[in-house]
Amino acid sequence: MKIKLISLALTLGMSQGVFATEGVAFIHGTGQQSDAYNDYWTSGFVDKVRQGIANPNNFTVINCDFEQFMWAEGAAGCLADSLNGFITDKNITDLTLITHSNGGNVVRWILSNPTWDSRYPSIINKVNHTIALAPSSGGTPLADAVIAGNTFEQGLGWILGYGNDAVKQQQVSWMAAYNAEWLKGTPNRPTLPSRFETVIGSDVESAVWDSDSYCGGYQNQVGLEVTQNWLDDCSDGFLECSSQALAGSVWFTDKSRTRGREPLSHQQSRRDCFGLGDMLKNRI
Repeated sequence: MKIKLISLALTLGMSQGVFATEGVAFIHGTGQQSDAYNDYWTSGFVDKVRQGIANPNNFTVINCDFEQFMWAEGAAGCLADSLNGFITDKNITDLTLITHSNGGNVVRWILSNPTWDSRYPSIINKVNHTIALAPSSGGTPLADAVIAGNTFEQGLGWILGYGNDAVKQQQVSWMAAYNAEWLKGTPNRPTLPSRFETVIGSDVESAVWDSDSYCGGYQNQVGLEVTQNWLDDCSDGFLECSSQALAGSVWFTDKSRTRGREPLSHQQSRRDCFGLGDMLKNRI
């Protein structure tokens, strides 16, 4: 009788995912990456966060061309190939995605369009949770400024990557159209097939005497302080808070949980700033 009970418990445990193989994937934002582990996220950030899963070696850092439209082969196609390869290689059954900025849009494209590409369903079936750091779900006025603005505004391309397709995509009106027709997870649209929660950056601090201004690189903070002039008061220097909160659910807005109630600029939300790395580690 005891053996039968043990066997039944094991069977139930397996059916409920107790023995799931966890994995975590880090997905960068706009740009063409070849070493996102070091250049986009930094190794210290990735290595801290991945300690949150049972086997920290079950992680991957994506390197794709996210200067393209989200559905393009170099973007969603590259991401799909990378994730499926990781899932197969590590036998992943429970996948967490950590995205930054426009990476959240590429992920939402895959999650929202299972019949678009035969590579998508296997990913959708494995993704349990997406944590979107400062996602550009509603686009940004900065993209509008770069694409259609005056000469000075077009100079803002240094932070956006100039007028590539991903920047065009992140114009506010364009993202509104995609959200209305193609992407799930925003108000009055179907929900995404798995949990999609966001971390919102609400301000930029660049005081030269404040040591917190140097996390993620002081020059980046200065630049993001300038670009805030095109945005609402609540923004991370690249995205307004309303855009970041548009899809899925809000996990938290920076100051409500960060060490010292510090804001997370758009640069700092992909760095181990003010306890973010530990929070992500504990969340996954």
